[in-house]
Amino acid sequence: MATHPRRTRRAAGLLALLAGAALALPACEWDGHFTLLGYTTRPNYDADIKTVRVPIFKNLLVQDNVRRGMEMELTRAVIREIELKTPYKVVGENEPADTELLGTIISYNKAILNRNQLNEIREAETTLAVQIVWKDLRTGDILTRPIQGSVRPATPGMPAPSALPGVGPPPLPPAIAPDVTAPPPEPPPGEPPPVLVQSIAHFRPELGESIRYAEMQNINRLAVNIVSMMEKPW
Repeated sequence: MATHPRRTRRAAGLLALLAGAALALPACEWDGHFTLLGYTTRPNYDADIKTVRVPIFKNLLVQDNVRRGMEMELTRAVIREIELKTPYKVVGENEPADTELLGTIISYNKAILNRNQLNEIREAETTLAVQIVWKDLRTGDILTRPIQGSVRPATPGMPAPSALPGVGPPPLPPAIAPDVTAPPPEPPPGEPPPVLVQSIAHFRPELGESIRYAEMQNINRLAVNIVSMMEKPW
């Protein structure tokens, strides 16, 4: 009896499908994750790490109405991002943990980008800089790795119109004075230096934005950058 051509094509297609499935089966890993053609369902974070201890960040800034309490808000933002975006569990400061994330706020500055005809701030840029050390408490290894684009030098501010000879009224006092702090402590001998992470935010008073608005933008963006730094390298 002759085989129908349509049945032959169906059988060939079924064999091809089974062959493709057979080739994909070795990509199924023991932990249940699937890898195919360079793509994987595995998380972007080290699965061997289960817990992270995040002590309150140190704050080396001059304490005033703007900078006071910034370390508390930044620590809370980092913990929120870790719990939201990673498989890690944040534990208390006195509880055992696989790793520890330490942070030190070293600078918070403002640069004037634009002024209006009355010498008032039209747009300003703020830069918040933090040193980060992520340490494996089980082995003593430093896990911190910088991420591309996480560090950018602060943009210099435009000179006030009053800085020109015979032009405009006296300059307004800056909302944030330049930081005058002691240099961050050096790392212990044999350990790599901490990673510098920066965030940049803008505020425009004419649109109702304040220095507090820029501060919260800095804190939230910096928390995202820090947690992104905890991902495995691609």
